[in-house]
Amino acid sequence: MSGIQESVIIRTVVRIMVPFIQIFALYVIMHGSSGPGGGFQGGVIFGASIILYTMIYGHKEGKKRMSDKLSRILSSSGVAIFALTGILCLVFGGMFLQYGVVPLLPDDPAQVSRLLIDVVEIGIGITVLAVMISLFFDISPPETEEEELVASEEAGQ
Repeated sequence: MSGIQESVIIRTVVRIMVPFIQIFALYVIMHGSSGPGGGFQGGVIFGASIILYTMIYGHKEGKKRMSDKLSRILSSSGVAIFALTGILCLVFGGMFLQYGVVPLLPDDPAQVSRLLIDVVEIGIGITVLAVMISLFFDISPPETEEEELVASEEAGQ
């Protein structure tokens, strides 16, 4: 471990700050349809919080927060949310992501559009955070010889 990873002050600050960073990321995702931000920006912020945690606490702790299996599930779930929302619009006779045609609230298509835009933003955010974390784990070097051995075995499969 490097000196920065062993610092009690930095570890404590990161442990306290990560939940607030993640709450801010959710705020950015949810308010992306009505202001600056959105799914991509919120997903990047959320992913960066987990990467920050991993950089300070190590890969082993980071993998406990976001395993490869969870990353694959989240990335495919986000894409599915996006695609299913578009397909729902097609089913009701509109174009892909033409939210106003979905009869959730027949009297207020604008409200339906706002709701479905938020659903799409959530799907984008989930995908971006999962892919970002997956890329970080894929390109970062192993911390120990044991992790290097496991990585080389996985590459051989």
